[in-house]
Amino acid sequence: MKKIFYAAISYLLLGLASGVFYRKFTVLNNFTGNTQLKAAHTHILILGFLIFLILTLFEKVFNVSKNKWFNKFFVVYNSGLILTTVMIFIIGIAQVKGTNIGPAMSGISGLGHVILTVGFVFLFMVLKGQLFLENKNKELINSL
Repeated sequence: MKKIFYAAISYLLLGLASGVFYRKFTVLNNFTGNTQLKAAHTHILILGFLIFLILTLFEKVFNVSKNKWFNKFFVVYNSGLILTTVMIFIIGIAQVKGTNIGPAMSGISGLGHVILTVGFVFLFMVLKGQLFLENKNKELINSL
């Protein structure tokens, strides 16, 4: 439970900090165009904070961390989110600075999204395993 909760808190702080960074960095560089830095804030808050906040509720009710797929989900999903976020920052900073970056950067960013997708597959394996446990469902029905 603590691991999920601390992940949510960490992503909340990173998401808020990335919003401040986006604003300050673009202002300091007199940049008024579009940049991927703007996406970092929402990516981190939604895919990081919100997902793990919801998972804390699932953990409380369904003990999702007990599922055999949970640790794989946790490592793969966080790796994908971190890679995606780092690439958003690299590409966004390059855009603000006017630096030309090659297509390899977009490819690495795409790899981060693929890893995130694999993490989501693991997440749904965890949820399916825990939500449809016969004993859990009987307990839930009896508690209602």
